Amino acid sequence: MEDGTSKSPGYCGDTDGDYDILQWDTREDCEVRQILDRIADKWSLLIIALLDRRSLRFTELRDRVDGISQRMLTRTLRHLERDGLVSRTVRPIVPPRVDYALTPMGATLHSTIRSLVTWTEEHQNQIASARAAYDARAADEREATERENAERAAIAREVLTGTRR
Repeated sequence: MEDGTSKSPGYCGDTDGDYDILQWDTREDCEVRQILDRIADKWSLLIIALLDRRSLRFTELRDRVDGISQRMLTRTLRHLERDGLVSRTVRPIVPPRVDYALTPMGATLHSTIRSLVTWTEEHQNQIASARAAYDARAADEREATERENAERAAIAREVLTGTRR
């Protein structure tokens, strides 16, 4: 093994000292990337946000997460449980009751998500303005390209028909 190479396959850092370790790697085996992919998906974020205040049953989660299928909710909860962010408690009653709650680690993630939501709320008007400006520029560029293509097509027709001098 080369000097300075990590023995951990999930280590995302580069071996030379100039690499910014805070950026995640694009390799498939990078654990940081895998974790970010998991917690940043829309279903995980919503579930973590919903579980902040209290534990919820599966059906309560399904009813509160608009658009999620039963299969996707099951998969997302299993992944969050596997990652240690959500706990699953089966109550021995008839019918069985299963509750989901944030673990202490999941609760720390919720505060991070809350910061992201706060940032989004504070900047939503700026983002909306930037989007509108971008969309207007893109529409202008499309129109200019269409005019240019129409002019070229007209010139090509004139050349082919011999009407162009």
